[in-house]
Formats: sequence, structure tokens, C-alpha cells
Amino acid sequence: MLDINEIMKILPHRPPFLLVDRVTEIENGKRILAFKNVTMNEPFFTGHFPGHPVMPGVLIVEALAQAACILAIVSSDESVRSKVTYFVGIENAKFRKPVFPGDQLNLEVEAVSCRRGIWTFKAYARVDDKLVTEAELRATFADKI
Repeated sequence: MLDINEIMKILPHRPPFLLVDRVTEIENGKRILAFKNVTMNEPFFTGHFPGHPVMPGVLIVEALAQAACILAIVSSDESVRSKVTYFVGIENAKFRKPVFPGDQLNLEVEAVSCRRGIWTFKAYARVDDKLVTEAELRATFADKI
């Protein structure tokens, strides 16, 4: 398990753009389970949508991408710690149900492959065991400029 302080040692993201609150399980090179507590205090709710707050789908995908990034980093050798992880692709994204304040967004990411430095993942977000979002994601490591 990783708490928020340990996550911030791995990811460069910081609030309000850090979208993973806790990691509950990691199988190196295979799978990660994490979650994001969605609260009314999120800055995006003021404009998305007034009177009917809904978490933007792009931020659900970003939460999945951050979980994937954690999996890739902890599954790789120490040399990647000095690099930045770039999100390089998304395919077959589906948004099945809206996410509201008070929901806990459960993130499950499975590593499919790592070829020529590009990781491929299958990613799923659930609320109360109901699938809300799924996507195929790709990421790679690069030197900081």
C-alpha cells in the first residue's frame, strides 16, 4: 500500500492535479489498484457543471493514467526515477456512468506489455463495483528537458 505522501515521492503531480489518493495493491509489472476520493471541494466542480456537479471524463482518464504511471515506475529500474513519464496514447475510451461528489473512484490498471520503452495498459474505473470508465492507455519514459 502507498499513502499520499509515498505517491508524491513517485509522481510529479501535486494537488489539485494529483488524482490518486491511495494505492491499495501493486503487482510489479502486472497490476495496480488505487482510489481517488471525489469530494465537492474539487476545483473543477465549480464549472462542471454548476448545480449538477459531474467529474469530467478526461480527469477520470487522467486518474487512470496516474495509476498506470505509478505501476510503470515501481515496476522499472531506478533509472526511470530521474525521467518524466509521458502519456502517449489512449484508445477505446468508454464513459458508462457519471461520477459525482461523494463517490470513491476505484482505479484498476493492468499492464499489457512494455515494448521498446512504451507501456500499454488496460484501465478500469469503478464506483460501487459499477464500471464507469474504461480505456487502453500507453505511456513512456523520457529525459527531462
